[in-house]
Amino acid sequence: MIYSTTILAVLHKGRLALAGDGQVTFDKTIVKHKTKKIRKMAEGKVLGGFAGGAADGITLYEKFEKKLDEYQNLMRAAVELAKDWRSDKILRKLEALMIVGNLEHILIISGNGDVIEPDDNIATIGSGGPYALAAAKALVKYSDLSAEEIAKISMQIASDICIYTNKEISIETL
Repeated sequence: MIYSTTILAVLHKGRLALAGDGQVTFDKTIVKHKTKKIRKMAEGKVLGGFAGGAADGITLYEKFEKKLDEYQNLMRAAVELAKDWRSDKILRKLEALMIVGNLEHILIISGNGDVIEPDDNIATIGSGGPYALAAAKALVKYSDLSAEEIAKISMQIASDICIYTNKEISIETL
């Protein structure tokens, strides 16, 4: 499955930046240029983004926010969502990936039951993810930029390479 979007999370210097491009693709056609696939949750304490179908992503936001309300802990909420996502007959059919984060953790959540915390506080999902990840790793290591600047530049680089990623970049920060 191709997730025709790019979401990048960078936790750097005590700040979290979550960036997403604005492109919506249907098969091989761009149908929208300026959509927003990232949002603040939990009264602005958590950021989240999705790659995949819009309805699936919105469903995941809603389910994850309920888990955050219930457990008041990012890691526990992510694990509980992944368990439900994998075992529930309806949720199992959702075709998407999520990135969530706060000022302590970034997590990638999948419908296979995966909850992955990257070693280097940089995570990506979607078709342009590998390009954004490579750029962000280099910028973290060899620059003095902020998390937000790293996210923006990395997404711009990804959009120069990936045909499913555009330059209409949204960024949320904590």
